[in-house]
Amino acid sequence: MTTPDKPLAGLTIIEVSSFIASPLAGLTLSQLGADVTRVDPVGGAADVNRWPVTDDGESIYWTGLNKGKRSVTADLRSPEGQSLVQRLVAESGEGGGILLTNQAGRAWMSHETLSGVRPDVITCEILGRTDGTPGVDYTVNAGLGFPMITGPVDHAGTVNHVLPAWDLACGLYAALAISAAVRRREATGLGAHITLPLEDTALSIASTLGYLTEPQVTGRSRPGTGNDVYGTYGTDFVTRDGGRFMIVALTSRHFRDLVEMTGVGEAVEAVATALGADFGTEADRFTHRGVITALVEPWFARHTTAEVAAALEKSSVLSEQYRSFEDVVASGTLADNPLFAELDQPKIGTFLAAGLPAAFDGVHYFTGPAPELGADNP
Repeated sequence: MTTPDKPLAGLTIIEVSSFIASPLAGLTLSQLGADVTRVDPVGGAADVNRWPVTDDGESIYWTGLNKGKRSVTADLRSPEGQSLVQRLVAESGEGGGILLTNQAGRAWMSHETLSGVRPDVITCEILGRTDGTPGVDYTVNAGLGFPMITGPVDHAGTVNHVLPAWDLACGLYAALAISAAVRRREATGLGAHITLPLEDTALSIASTLGYLTEPQVTGRSRPGTGNDVYGTYGTDFVTRDGGRFMIVALTSRHFRDLVEMTGVGEAVEAVATALGADFGTEADRFTHRGVITALVEPWFARHTTAEVAAALEKSSVLSEQYRSFEDVVASGTLADNPLFAELDQPKIGTFLAAGLPAAFDGVHYFTGPAPELGADNP
């Protein structure tokens, strides 16, 4: 399943995993050229039938995350099944000896056990919480603070995110960590025991973006701002015929173009003078966003979606019309983007599927379809 010209061609990964983070790491490594074999219990892991599914009950979710992989099934509770996984890891050649899993805590596939049969083994264990106890994206997120500031500003409760952001970031970190460990092994001969908690992924990103630094430095948590972009000017507007656009003015040029497009230059200047504000700065644009929105909003309400789109196309203002997933597919965006290629997925159908988003020398890397469960059993 490897393609010689891909960056990770020659690597062999054994993946014992389920759900999102670990399979995404395996998919990413596969797209980059690694030969990835996913090992599942007989009948499949807990995610084998996860929604969304086709009308016939086939999991679109499972096939999406396991494209281009091999599939082996085994009784992982039996000595024979456990021995099979150990052999797959230990006997996978010079570019092998790599285990990716989110099922840590099993002595038979621990780094200590595997390094006893292959000293240069690389194991990457994706955990839930920092202390090793179970945790998933939505529980980790609940304990971090984001649901407190997500949703409308007048909403009294919490709002969970829809996108499993921490799973996605964790899976990509896992692929990066394995690639880094392989590079070190090539230079030194050393294996690696990588542990990557989902909770630490979330904490690291929240720290990097300042969410956890603000309370330490200022004593205050970041407030919720609804659809307003924190720290700059950005919000959504509704057109006369019900269309909705997200508008962001990150720079003074963006803001000047927004003001010019909506014809409120004199009013904005008068408000700035009255408030003693400098709308050339992000801070003042954010602080007085309510006043700015009140001045700009009527222009959108007077114009149709088509008129607004045409005006924005001529402007530097950062913008996008809100669309549903169905709208995106119907628009032809996928067919026009070289990131997508036709994929014939058995039991699912033929559709446009994304490859690796990074293009190498202008080329996106693709994999074949997801395998039939157990198709590569020895």
